[in-house]
Amino acid sequence: MPASEPVQLGRKRALPSCPNPLFLKWLTELRDEAKEKGLKIQYTYQKAINSLNKYPLPLQNAKEAKILQNFGDGICKILDEKLQRYYRENGPEASIHCLAKRAPPPGRLDNNSLAPSKKLHNKKKKKSDMEEEYVPQKRSGGYAVLCTLYRQSQIPGSKGYMFKMELQTEAQLLCDKSFTVPELGSKYTAWSSVSTLIQKNLVTKTHNPARYSLTEEGLALAERLESAEQGTKAPEGDREEEEGEKEEGENPGVVDLTCSDEDDDEKEEERIHPAEKLSCAAQTGSEVDERSSAGKTQDSHTATRKQNGGCLLPGTYDIILCVDFIETTGGSHHRKQELVKELQRNRVNFDIRKLNVGDFLWVAREKVAPVPGQLRAPVGRELVLDYVIERKRMDDLCGSIIDGRFREQKFRLKRCGLRKPVYLVEECGTAASHLSLPETTLQQAIVNTQVVDGFFVKRVQDVRESAAYLTVMTRYLTKLYQNCTLTCRSRELEGDLVDEEERGIRSCSLISFAEFNHGAIKNKCQTVREVFARQLMQISGLSGDKAAAILEQYSTPHSLLTAYERCASEAEKEKLLSSIRYGKLKRNLGPALSRTVYQLYCTQGALS
Repeated sequence: MPASEPVQLGRKRALPSCPNPLFLKWLTELRDEAKEKGLKIQYTYQKAINSLNKYPLPLQNAKEAKILQNFGDGICKILDEKLQRYYRENGPEASIHCLAKRAPPPGRLDNNSLAPSKKLHNKKKKKSDMEEEYVPQKRSGGYAVLCTLYRQSQIPGSKGYMFKMELQTEAQLLCDKSFTVPELGSKYTAWSSVSTLIQKNLVTKTHNPARYSLTEEGLALAERLESAEQGTKAPEGDREEEEGEKEEGENPGVVDLTCSDEDDDEKEEERIHPAEKLSCAAQTGSEVDERSSAGKTQDSHTATRKQNGGCLLPGTYDIILCVDFIETTGGSHHRKQELVKELQRNRVNFDIRKLNVGDFLWVAREKVAPVPGQLRAPVGRELVLDYVIERKRMDDLCGSIIDGRFREQKFRLKRCGLRKPVYLVEECGTAASHLSLPETTLQQAIVNTQVVDGFFVKRVQDVRESAAYLTVMTRYLTKLYQNCTLTCRSRELEGDLVDEEERGIRSCSLISFAEFNHGAIKNKCQTVREVFARQLMQISGLSGDKAAAILEQYSTPHSLLTAYERCASEAEKEKLLSSIRYGKLKRNLGPALSRTVYQLYCTQGALS
């Protein structure tokens, strides 16, 4: 046997560094950038870094990295773009397999060349970074939300929380990014930072519709941010005034961008920071003119919104017909496209979008002037007018009665927040005589919709007449609202407008489209009260008005069962609900329905 080789004692040989340091550096930069923004893709980049660290061979381009785990088309495309830019800047012969030796390649977590003391220092540094307090950047989404909630909490008699729509509206003035529209090439808005605030236990989200409020930690952080904001405003203002005076004396030819003819409040909010001012002063005259004109446009737009106090004044909005996309796609494509062509032929200003309830409605859309230098115009506010239309062909009406959609749709239209629901019924000639239900049953259902449910019913013959009716309604509403000042209200405050209607005052307080469409989602989380109402409406003869009357007395099944327990006898339990009044005529619910409800909720075992 050959002699065994002698055992070599000593330190282990250091592992070789990653043979693809340039790709590793770019992936680390992408991961850190995503981490700063709070994006979950940071974990994907980290997995790709780990795979690249384990790969021992050099890569010539990003396409070769597809064989590695966690390298998809998206990451490879980004790396290829960076590689092409690197070649353009450093030449086609530039090496991609070596970096400057002054620092180890970034992202290398298992580099054994580091000294133990250095590793320990890095661990301590990472631990201290993890324990570092989260503070949002100024003019970011999280900063705007915290400051807005703090200012609202400092108002005497405030409710202590804000709804999503009012929070977005108020916070938009403190944020540079939009809360509703993502930037080009991104799917995230400023509102995306709210999830980070909730995760950091700075903001709480409760109830449905959602209510947002500050926690104790969030209140302390927001108070510090607000005090820092108030503390920096006055010194910066004095410093800028002094610098402005010096510049005017020394360089009379330089344009002072801090001077404007607007109010002092607007100066404080739109003031340019000193560093930005110095860089702007070094630019050419044409660039200064372009920036100042763009800034004035934005300032005037913001100032107009402030002067209006959140209202839409006459002449500042257009009336737009909104068509549910289901009315233009699927099914009989030819018939549905005919409606769109008729509306275009009648020159109706309409928009196709997803509506969670109804088939047609109208919104007042704010007119917004385009801002120079931006690809798309700022998003204008949209308030929903009080008219919503549900369109039914006779065959569709027959099918909805059979499967139960008819009652459910009427119930959702009643509680959607709009006060003028309309049923548009297309007779479709002789087609109604060949349906599953008798024509008399369908006619009775239409009459009940108008008389009992209080809907306005419009009968037309075909699609062309439907388009004509929508055209007439659009022109009528444009004329009706042309001299109205529109204000935005929340669905939570619907009851506050009853007194104005009873006094004969035409109310122009409308719901925003986003809040309306979100509140009309069919399968959203429901409260116990809403589920109780649906249970009651499954009883034959118990309509929505009757269910609403019962809910006014007993809002949950528990309260109803408690009331039954207080009754002394069976007869008293059966007549508990009989004297409840419902509807406009205030009729009694009656002993028969009262007995049925009692048997449903109090009978032990199966119902006979």
